Amino acid sequence: MRGGSGRDQHGGGDRSAVTVTRNTLRQQIAEALCDEILAGRLPAGRHVTVKEIAEQYGVSATPVREALVDLAAQGLVDMEHHRGFQVHSFTLDDFRHMVEARALIVDGIFRYGTEHLLRGATARAFASVRRRADEAERASRAGDLDILIGYDLRFWRELGSLAGNPYIADFLHRMRMQCWAFAVPYLRQEPDLRGRLWSGHRTLIEAVERRDPAAAQRLMADYDDHSLRILEKLMQDR
Repeated sequence: MRGGSGRDQHGGGDRSAVTVTRNTLRQQIAEALCDEILAGRLPAGRHVTVKEIAEQYGVSATPVREALVDLAAQGLVDMEHHRGFQVHSFTLDDFRHMVEARALIVDGIFRYGTEHLLRGATARAFASVRRRADEAERASRAGDLDILIGYDLRFWRELGSLAGNPYIADFLHRMRMQCWAFAVPYLRQEPDLRGRLWSGHRTLIEAVERRDPAAAQRLMADYDDHSLRILEKLMQDR
């Protein structure tokens, strides 16, 4: 990312190119920091400064500050007055509320019926969701948390996008990132996660494809119950 702001290259003569470059860099930094949080390398409560991140990635302060503000809007970091930023600390009650919130939205989507999802889906888009489902399920059964998180986020983002409402898709994506941010530190303490993580991605997409909203709702209820059970147990055992 070093030198990615593009100001020296364009010298202010092409403002649109500078803006595009900076916005792209801003997004790249935000995604990289999000990956660090979800991987547990930026743990909850960790203080970070614009200067620290700018030096780490070899970029100017502006796109870093913008990226951190974006992550604050997603609820992953908190802005501290005159102190920089802090990785947000979620509680078990937060997790319960997030699961409840996403359940209400997803249940509402399926109450519309699977026809609503299928109507806006191209064959290519649905094939992509199926690939994400297969990879997420494979990683889940293997207990490979790093691979699972990536494919799980992509799966739900693409499935949510089929609803045709970007606000719903963005909300669900934010909830999923926050849920993972809370769960990751506890899950990483487990030596073997094989067979312990929810792996119903493929079954869910199959229920959607065969236009069975009731089955999809049952799977989502099972998923939410599973998520709460495993996190509550891990916190009790800690």
